[in-house]
Amino acid sequence: MRSTSLKSRRTSDHVPHDRWLVSYADFITLLFAFFVVLYASSRADERKQTQIAHSIQSAFQAMGIFPSTPKVDEHAASTTDPQSPAPPVNVVLGDDLSASPVVQQDLQHLQTQLTGLLSTQLAEHIVALKLGRDGLVVSLRESGFYDSGSALPHPQSMGTLDEVAAKIVATPYDIRIEGHTDNVPIHTVQFASNWELSTSRATELAKIFIVDYKFAPARISAAGFAEYHPVAGNDTSEGRSQNRRVDIIVLPRISVVPTQPSH
Repeated sequence: MRSTSLKSRRTSDHVPHDRWLVSYADFITLLFAFFVVLYASSRADERKQTQIAHSIQSAFQAMGIFPSTPKVDEHAASTTDPQSPAPPVNVVLGDDLSASPVVQQDLQHLQTQLTGLLSTQLAEHIVALKLGRDGLVVSLRESGFYDSGSALPHPQSMGTLDEVAAKIVATPYDIRIEGHTDNVPIHTVQFASNWELSTSRATELAKIFIVDYKFAPARISAAGFAEYHPVAGNDTSEGRSQNRRVDIIVLPRISVVPTQPSH
């Protein structure tokens, strides 16, 4: 009898020390499920972003702004995994698009159009066109568009501005208007320095683009650089003439215009 009671006491005194493994396993299972849900959500967002990008590109192609996507070889398409996601589109609103080959082709096409329209002005060296890292630069020389010391384009130049603006406004890209001068100081009643003259020319042209040519104001910026961004030397009259200019730069960037709340 005593032996049986002792054995029972030893059994009841034994407490298992591995019960924490049950709680730990439950915690790991819940943590795994949590990360699975996060991963699934991120994949869904990626699919939505791809669909939005394709919708934007299709809209631009329908407007004739971007060239159509080249056809894919049928044999190559048949060997493609139908479950694989579509490649991202190189058009991102509100971002720098300079690396996009589609945008580069679009700006080259715009340059070709303007070259044909402005052949006379290009031959007379009152307009220059250049496609660079910042975008397509349409350079308007003072000799063809401004009287010396004036911030307003003279009336004879409005026909050329009409042609330039009509082509640029049809694109979705932002533009930056820059005023530049030579290094000859100016001090008049209206302008105390080249800073004021260059800035005024840029802002006045921006105003013309918004009021007369109906550019969205969010697409336009203006800046004056005085004589500090020359394209030629200021030691000759020809060099100074090239430096006195207003540059219209078609940027590889598209602004997101905020929608106005309805009342």
